[in-house]
Amino acid sequence: MARRLIVLVIVAVLAWGGYWVVGSVALDRALRAWIDDRRGEGWFAEYADLRVQGFPNRFDTTFTELDLADPETGLAWSLPFFQILALSYRPNHVIAVWPDQHRIATPGERLTVTSATMQASLVVEPGTALVLDRATLVTEALGVTSSAGWQSGAAELRLATRQAPVAANAHDIAIEALSVDVAEPLKRQLDPLGALPDEIETLRLETEIAFDAPWDRFAIERARPQPTAIDLDDLTAVWGDLELRAAGAVIVDAAGLATGEFTVKAVNWRQMLDIAVASGALPEASRPSVESALELLAGMSGRPDTIDAPFAIRGGRVFFGPIPLGALPPIRIR
Repeated sequence: MARRLIVLVIVAVLAWGGYWVVGSVALDRALRAWIDDRRGEGWFAEYADLRVQGFPNRFDTTFTELDLADPETGLAWSLPFFQILALSYRPNHVIAVWPDQHRIATPGERLTVTSATMQASLVVEPGTALVLDRATLVTEALGVTSSAGWQSGAAELRLATRQAPVAANAHDIAIEALSVDVAEPLKRQLDPLGALPDEIETLRLETEIAFDAPWDRFAIERARPQPTAIDLDDLTAVWGDLELRAAGAVIVDAAGLATGEFTVKAVNWRQMLDIAVASGALPEASRPSVESALELLAGMSGRPDTIDAPFAIRGGRVFFGPIPLGALPPIRIR
């Protein structure tokens, strides 16, 4: 009996070891093939080393000196290392680990990103398409330095998304950023008098967004899914004495123009109007009519410094009743 048990244990160990070897080799080949496919599509895709370790219970993949560049978008990503960690018995749930410094380049500038911690948890549906089921990203002490001469960052940044239980290709998304350091050029543009603090205290977003395609590996390899509907549960921004809250729902057409309704609460709205004009979001010529409309709204709320009212969006333009207030930019993901 004891001999039979020993044999069973040995067979199980050998089988599990064989599974790990087969799985690690398949993973290594799949990742190398993905890099080769990107090169075939004109990407710049290089790495110094690729290793899969973690025997016997983990598939821990480490890229060294990873460089990726998409010629279609002009985006490039350069990292000294990048890790993808997974339990060998749950390969569709991975942990991604970023280094404490990496670089992102756009057609207009180069960004150096630093952080004390930057990790993501990602769960995909079984299958070769790797359809996103749910994900979280946690970053602490985030810093961004641009070749254009500005710096920004946040004490904490948290993002979570999961497939919505009813609608197809829809995700519940939550984002929260605390103590956001406003880049100096933007701060000067938005607040030329220096009346606001250097940090935005809170940025929070809770929403459900429906897309025209699933978020899977083809979203990276081919084209990004585009929003078709947005159900905004909560948008909150607190910056010094300014407080903005919004909720509502819109549909988005093929051109990225939104149509729907939302409710806004804005505390110290005159300063917000100053920011909108200073940033170019609202033309100076439109300010008198918009200010008159907002004064009317503030009077209806009972506090002259606060607006709490519903608005309509039609074809990307914002209205209060019949009064046009301005235009929203197209909602598109590059």
